[in-house]
Amino acid sequence: MPKDPKKPFLASEKTGLDAASIKQSIANHLTYAVGKDSITATDRDWFFTAAYVTRDRLIDRWMETMRGYYVSDAKRVYYLSMEFLMGRTLMNSMLNLGFDQEFRAALGEVGVDLDRIREIEHDAALGNGGLGRLAACFLDSMATLDLPGYGYGIRYEYGMFSQRIEDGRQVEHPDNWLRYGNPWEFPRPEVLYQVKFHGRVVQYADERGIVRHHWVDTDDVMAMAYDSPIPGCGTKTVNNMRLWAAKATRDFELRYFNEGNYIKAVEDKNESENLSKVLYPDDTTAMGRELRLKQQYFFVCASLQDVLYRYGKYHENFDALPDKVAIQLNDTHPSIAIAELMRVLVDQNHLDWEKAWDITTRTFAYTNHTLMPEALETWPVALFENVLPRHMQIIYEINHRFLKDAMHRYPGDSEVLRRMSIIDEAGGKRVRMAHLAIVGSHKVNGVAQIHTELMKQTIFADFDRFYPGKIINMTNGITPRRWLNQANPRLAKLITSRIGNGWIKDLSQLKRLAPLAEDAAFRQEFAAIKRANKQNFAAMIKRRICVDVNVDSLFDVQIKRIHEYKRQLLNLLHVVTLYNRIRHDPAADFVPRTVIFGGKAAPGYFRAKLIIKLINDVGDIVNNDPVVAGRMKVVFVPNYDVSTAENMIPAADLSEQISTAGTEASGTGNMKLALNGALTIGTLDGANIEIRNEVGEENIFIFGLTAAEVARVKAEGYQPWDRYHANIELREALDMIGSGFFSPGEPERFKPIVDSLLQHGDHYLLLADYASYAACQKEVEQSYLDQERWVKKAILNVANMGKFSSDRTIMQYAGQIWDTKPVVPPA
Repeated sequence: MPKDPKKPFLASEKTGLDAASIKQSIANHLTYAVGKDSITATDRDWFFTAAYVTRDRLIDRWMETMRGYYVSDAKRVYYLSMEFLMGRTLMNSMLNLGFDQEFRAALGEVGVDLDRIREIEHDAALGNGGLGRLAACFLDSMATLDLPGYGYGIRYEYGMFSQRIEDGRQVEHPDNWLRYGNPWEFPRPEVLYQVKFHGRVVQYADERGIVRHHWVDTDDVMAMAYDSPIPGCGTKTVNNMRLWAAKATRDFELRYFNEGNYIKAVEDKNESENLSKVLYPDDTTAMGRELRLKQQYFFVCASLQDVLYRYGKYHENFDALPDKVAIQLNDTHPSIAIAELMRVLVDQNHLDWEKAWDITTRTFAYTNHTLMPEALETWPVALFENVLPRHMQIIYEINHRFLKDAMHRYPGDSEVLRRMSIIDEAGGKRVRMAHLAIVGSHKVNGVAQIHTELMKQTIFADFDRFYPGKIINMTNGITPRRWLNQANPRLAKLITSRIGNGWIKDLSQLKRLAPLAEDAAFRQEFAAIKRANKQNFAAMIKRRICVDVNVDSLFDVQIKRIHEYKRQLLNLLHVVTLYNRIRHDPAADFVPRTVIFGGKAAPGYFRAKLIIKLINDVGDIVNNDPVVAGRMKVVFVPNYDVSTAENMIPAADLSEQISTAGTEASGTGNMKLALNGALTIGTLDGANIEIRNEVGEENIFIFGLTAAEVARVKAEGYQPWDRYHANIELREALDMIGSGFFSPGEPERFKPIVDSLLQHGDHYLLLADYASYAACQKEVEQSYLDQERWVKKAILNVANMGKFSSDRTIMQYAGQIWDTKPVVPPA
C-alpha cells in the first residue's frame, strides 16, 4: 500500500524541481485536484497527479514565453497541420524539464512506480502516420530552439481509429482517447470563432463604385480553442499547440423538444460537432468527402482568425503581416488558407487585389509530401462551390491571373497552361490544391534531396521553370529527445556516459561515438542493451498477440502505414520464400528471424486490408509449422502508435525501407530505426539515399531499381509475367498465395493480390525488385552471423545520424523560409 507523503510547506511547491517541492506538489494535487488519498488512489489517479505536477512546472514558463513574444513583437511561425501525432506527454515533458529522476524518487517514497503509471496515459489520437509525427517533432524542435512557433490543428474526439485484429483482419474501433479527460489541455471557451459554410455570394458596388462581395445565408459552426503547452528541452521556452473543437451555434432547439421530437432538438448540434469527431472520415462517399473538406476549412478559418487577432493587437494595418507572420502549410490539407486570407483581406478589409495577393504570397509557404500524382489532393468544383462558394470564386480569380502571367511567358503553349492550371478541366472540373499552394506561397519545399529533385523534374517541373528558386529542399528530421533519450533510455545512458549529454540538443555530437565502434567493451555494452530492448519488446508481443519469439533471432521490422507503394507485400513474398527454403531442406542452417509488421490501413482501402489479412494468415501457418521449429516467426503488432513505436524501434535489428524508388517522399521511420542501432535494408528512395551517404555504403543494405531505372522499365513496357517465369522461388511464393495454401478454407481469398501483380501490371514493381531484394537479404543474414561486425555497423549508424535531427531541419526552415529568430526567455 502506498505511504502517505509528507507535507511541509514550500514556497516553490508549484514550480520547484527539487525533491522536496515535488513531494509537496504530489501530495497537494492528489488531494485537491484528484480528490483522493494515497489509500484509495488508483494508478490512473497517480497518473493524473503526476501530470498536474508536471503541468504546474510548465505554466509559468509557458506564460513567460508568450509574454516575451508580445514584448519583442517577434515574427511568429504558425504550423498548420491536419495531424499532430504527439504520443504520450508525461515522460517527454519531464525529460525536457530535466526533473524525471527527482520525480521518480519522490513517487518511490510513497510506494508508486513511475514506469507503471506512465503506461496509463493514452496516446493523443491526433494523427495517423509520418505527417503527424513530423509535425510533433517540429513543435518540439521549435520550442527547444527558442523559436516563436505555434501548432494549429483539430482536436479530434476519436482520432483515426483503434485497430484490432479479428480473425486476422483489421477491424476499426473508435479511439476514445478522451474518455478519462486530457490533463495537458486548457479549454478556452472565450476563444471562439465563427466558421461559415454553404450560402451564397452577393455582389455589389461600394460608395466608390468598387465591386465587393458578401457571403450570406450561411450555415455556421463555432470553433473553440484548446491549448496544450509544448516544452523545449534545456530551455525555459514553452510554446503553444492550439487545437479547435467544433461547437454548434445553438445547442438545443426547445421548440422541437417541446413537440416531443427529441432527436430533431439536438440534430444541428450533433451535425455541427461532427466536424471534429474523427480524423480523415472515409471519403469514398459524398458525405465523407464533404465532411473532409469542411474539416480542412474549419480549422484553417479559425486559425487565421486567431493569427490575425494576435497580429492586430500591435498593428493597425496588414502591411507588416509577412514580416511578423509565417504560415507553413503541412501538405495540401490547409492550403485553402490561401483563398481564405485573400477573402479576409479583400472582402472584409477592402484591400485591393494586388496588395492582398502580395501580402498573402509572402506569408505562406508549402511543404509537399508526395510525388504520386494520384495522391495529390483535388476537390470537385461542384463540391467546392456548394461548401465554399466565395472561395471558389477567389480561386478562379487567382487562376485567371496566374494563367495570364503564364501565357505571357509561354505564348501559344496551351498544353503547359493546361498542366499548370489550378483547375483541372479533364473528366469533370477539379481544384488542384497543390497548384493553389504553389502559386500562393513564396517557398515550396520537398522533404528529402531526391524528393525535391523529382518534384522539379516531374510533377512540378513546369512550376520550377516558371518560379526558379521557389522549390527548395528541407530534408526531414526527428527529435532525439523523443526517439532516443525517451524511447531508448538504456542506450541514451550509455552514450551520455561516454560523450556527455550535449547530444540531446546537438545530435551531431554523436560523431564522437564512431571510434568506439572499435572498442570491444563498448560493443559488448551496446549489444547487451539491444538484447535487453528485444526482451522488452518480446514481452509486449507475448502480451498483445500471445506469440513467443526468440530474442536471439534477427528482429526484422517494417512499421509504417499499410500501402501498396510501401511494399509490405514484397517483404511478405520474401517471408514465404524463406519458409519454402526451410520446408525444402529442414536440416540446412538458417539464421533465425522474427519478421515484425505494424501499421494501419485506411478503412476504405480494400487491398491494403487484404495484405494485413495475408500477413496474419502467413504468420498462422509459419508460426505453427513443426518443420520451421521456431526458426522463423511472423507477427503483426496491432494498433501501431507512437507508444508502440517507442517499444519496437529500440528492439529492431533490421529496418525495412523498401518502397519503390521515387515514391516515398522522405520517410522518418528510417531515421528513428537507424538512430537506435538498426541497419537499413532499402531502395534508393526518400531519405534512404542521405542515410547511406551519412553512414557509409558498407553499413547499409541497398537493393533494387533506382528512380531513373523505374521510369525506364515502365517506359519500355514492363512485363511482370517475365519476372514470374524467370524466378522459381518467386513463382512458387506467388502460386502458394494465389492457390490458397495460406487460406485453405477460402482458396481464392488472396487471388486479387496476385492478380494485381500479374494481371494488372504490378504498378509498384515488386516482381522487378524481388530477385535483388532476396539477394540483399542473404547479405543481411551473412552479416548478422558475424555479430562483432554487425554491432560495429550498428554503432556507426547511430554515430552518423546527426544530420537527421529535426533541430537541423527547423533551423533551415527558420533561415531559408520563415526568416524568424529565436526569442530567448530570461534566465
